[in-house]
Amino acid sequence: MTERLSIAEAETLASDALHRASTAPSQAASVARGLVAAEAAGQSGHGLRRLVAYCAQARAGKVAGAAVPQAERTRSALLRIDAGNGFAFPALDLAVEQLPAIVRETGVASAAIHRSHHAGVLGLTVERFAEAGLVALMMANSPGAMAPWGGTRALFGTNPIAFAAPLGDQEPIVIDLSLSKIARGKVMAAKQKGVAIPEGWALDSAGQPTTDPDAALAGTMLPMGDAKGAALALVVEMLSAGLTGANYAYEASSLFDDKGPPPGLGQWILVIDPVAMGGDHAVERLAALVGEISAESGTRIPGRKGRAARREALETGIAVDDDLLAAIRAI
Repeated sequence: MTERLSIAEAETLASDALHRASTAPSQAASVARGLVAAEAAGQSGHGLRRLVAYCAQARAGKVAGAAVPQAERTRSALLRIDAGNGFAFPALDLAVEQLPAIVRETGVASAAIHRSHHAGVLGLTVERFAEAGLVALMMANSPGAMAPWGGTRALFGTNPIAFAAPLGDQEPIVIDLSLSKIARGKVMAAKQKGVAIPEGWALDSAGQPTTDPDAALAGTMLPMGDAKGAALALVVEMLSAGLTGANYAYEASSLFDDKGPPPGLGQWILVIDPVAMGGDHAVERLAALVGEISAESGTRIPGRKGRAARREALETGIAVDDDLLAAIRAI
């Protein structure tokens, strides 16, 4: 059974739970917006099912619920953000707030975030830049979940990459993908629902294929594209953790429980003014390529499905499982 909540009701539900779990009001509101936007976009693995673990971590001090991110402009086009071992969403909000002005001045700018937490759906962050007429690329690392190709030790996270670009009077293009064959949050969602996962998602701790979500969480996720995906995961670790000063995946504690120290993850964002780089017709050129894709029968434009789901959710709300609602309300 499910209960349907409006977006505002879902955000209030989430922010109230976080507030009860020692999270300051402004931080709770930021996190709630991020989780509910993910839920509305159909990304439930990064949505409200994260809330119980988030609140447990805030109560335990694994995440600093009152942390205020601090930004330092270390070079003309570089913003270094310390998330203070707090939630990632306030740090991401700060990057979205400050980077556009820098980009208008320099043409390109980067934000390096460290001592951070779960970054949620990266596409929702880069989309905000595209809506401001800017091109954005983002990477984030996550706790150990994926082994180097041929190995068995989880040295890499699932390490998502996201990209967004404006297309003039069209909706922006938004690409968001995990470098594992499937996002690890979907395995956690399967565990919470008590259902098996499809074969081909993960290996158990002995390196054998498994459909058991518990065994998968104790083992490793399979990389998208096999060796190529594992190589890209290495790139993400270096850019989002090695260069930002964050913990590598194998150094980070779990995002799914309240044990251990803060995960100390990292995120890296690159933002470009398309006109500064490509001239007055740069956005038109981007739109032209998307137009050619659209003209091909059977193709789809990345990001449109999630945006359509969010529009529908604004009108009809989101359906939340009764067991999840009960768990959140019990916080």
